[in-house]
Amino acid sequence: MCSVFKKIYEDQSLCVVSEICLCVLQKATMIKIHNILLLLAEIFMLILKVLYYICKGVYKLVVPNKKKSVAGEIVLVTGAGHGIGKELAIKYASLGATVVCWDINEETNNETMNDIKNMGKNSVYAYRCDVADREEVFRVAEKVKKEVGDVTILVNNAGIAFVKSFLNHSLDEIKRVIDVNVTAHYWTLKAFLPSMIKKNYGHIVALSSVAGLVGAPYGTVYCPTKFAVKAIMEAMSEELNELSNGKSSVKFTTVYPALVLTGLSKKPKIRFPRLMGGLLPQDVASSIIDAQRRNYKNKSIPSHWLSLSTILRHLPDEALRCILVFFDTGVYPED
Repeated sequence: MCSVFKKIYEDQSLCVVSEICLCVLQKATMIKIHNILLLLAEIFMLILKVLYYICKGVYKLVVPNKKKSVAGEIVLVTGAGHGIGKELAIKYASLGATVVCWDINEETNNETMNDIKNMGKNSVYAYRCDVADREEVFRVAEKVKKEVGDVTILVNNAGIAFVKSFLNHSLDEIKRVIDVNVTAHYWTLKAFLPSMIKKNYGHIVALSSVAGLVGAPYGTVYCPTKFAVKAIMEAMSEELNELSNGKSSVKFTTVYPALVLTGLSKKPKIRFPRLMGGLLPQDVASSIIDAQRRNYKNKSIPSHWLSLSTILRHLPDEALRCILVFFDTGVYPED
């Protein structure tokens, strides 16, 4: 009799275990189906968002963003002593902004300030600053905050180049180009970005270059620095967006001018000037300010270069090389 009851008990236990296992499997299957449905819903929403932003981008090509005012903004321009930087300082001042000029050359920097004052614009300040010198950047930045106020628009324009073959670059030249063209961006961002984040207001503008989209001969040091500027701006913008859960109002604009006639390149080589460059600093400065006022994230000058570079990157290497040879644009080495 005991053995019969034992058998019945064991059979019932097996049934219970089987039912439990079946329930667990059913639940796991339901969870899996639920997760798959959620993923499909996410993919569907992603497709809708991508299509929406593509349409929005096309619309903005036809109807650009309205220009925001810069009157009353405190604009700091690095490399304001000459070229694009000088034109930026003058044009921002003419639009009613308070302009802070930074340059390593105190004499030419003061000339920019005086030119602005001669226009009847007195809200302009000039400070000598080597942007590659971390301690000097932080020291002068504190002085600006005390004497002028918190910078609301930072334009990282300063840049240098030595147009030489790589083997003819000295070690000091390589270091100097990287320090001015890349590392200096970190120092100015460290100095001025915190107040923008705190107020959730501000704009960072950085000058990359068409040379930061496509490498070129005699640009083995210069081109990588301009590629780096693009990466810094993209990463910084995305990081700030994530840290603020998409609520950051600090804007970022990266500009990619083609060859500009500033004297940086002593021997420019341009086969088709209207397509490839030979730009005047005044015109480039106007385009940069326009891009900043319209909150463009990226802007090439001329405007076709960004789209063109994207297309070129998808071509076979040999095809890309043929096109670059045909256009035959760049610089002749100075060595």
